[in-house]
Amino acid sequence: MNRESDVSAWVTAADVARRAGVSRSAVSRTFTPGASVSKKTRERVLAAAADLDYRVNMLARSVIQQQSNLIGVVVSGFDSPFIPLIVGPLMRFLAERSLAPLLMDSGSPADMKESLQRLLHYRVAAAILTSGSPPLDLAREYARLRIPVALINRGTRLEGVDVVTSDNWRGGAIAAECLIRSGARRLAYVNRPTGTYAGRARSAGFCRAVAAARLTNVRLELIEADDAGYEGGAGAARRLFDRPPELRPDGVFCSTDVTAFGLLDTARYEFSLRVPADLQVVGFDDIPMAAASSYDLTTIRQDTSRLAFEAVKRLAERIADPDLSPRSRKIPVTLVERGTTARKRA
Repeated sequence: MNRESDVSAWVTAADVARRAGVSRSAVSRTFTPGASVSKKTRERVLAAAADLDYRVNMLARSVIQQQSNLIGVVVSGFDSPFIPLIVGPLMRFLAERSLAPLLMDSGSPADMKESLQRLLHYRVAAAILTSGSPPLDLAREYARLRIPVALINRGTRLEGVDVVTSDNWRGGAIAAECLIRSGARRLAYVNRPTGTYAGRARSAGFCRAVAAARLTNVRLELIEADDAGYEGGAGAARRLFDRPPELRPDGVFCSTDVTAFGLLDTARYEFSLRVPADLQVVGFDDIPMAAASSYDLTTIRQDTSRLAFEAVKRLAERIADPDLSPRSRKIPVTLVERGTTARKRA
């Protein structure tokens, strides 16, 4: 590289134009996809840019063109092992469309509102939310500004908002069918505290499948954990198993894998229950730890790559045409059977 050693500032388009002996606008056209520029001029500009180690200032370009490529991505709690599974594909699919993510953490409705307000200051082109539904007043403001919004695993219908969800209802039904097929009859569902759209849909599918089985000896119990994570599952286990053996569930569906981990450890080490002989458990998500030998958890797998792809695709389409009607898409889920369930039971 022949860039002068005494230059400490960022190289500008004007610097490239002087080196190449062309106009400033010729440099801009060279680095604008689809813009008209002669082959000879393009080659001179690219050679000068390489010589100076020039990088296009996308922030400055967005101000000049009044068109941002920033996409706000709001997630709920980076401590959740599920978050990387969805954020990774989102980053990849956004990059493939030359869109730049602006990542924010939002652990509560108040955090959600603050994050969405902050994103407006960055003039984002669109926003993807994996954490709760947008507050109505801010959703209307985004719609007024024609800023597209995509929700992942959230249920709402708002102007300018597209929704992409896993088939949570079907996932709950699959979990019930798996437990019943494996011989469990005293069933329980453990949801997150206060529930979520996805958790409620999983519960509805689970209950409907139990009812559809038409078995006279089935008992069903629904509880909410006190915490969304591992400790919530542990607490739920104490509520479910600190009772006479005949009143304990022998099949439990947990709304997340992490909740299932807490429930399994507590059932095994505090109540000496054998899995799957005394207790069968199904989780939801299929995070990497679910396959570890310490858990070997049967679970419902979400296709996070497909969720991310569909969310980004809809955002790009709505950026191109803000007047599209709100759309929704359900992504199929699959059962991954491991050692916490056993078909051998009658």
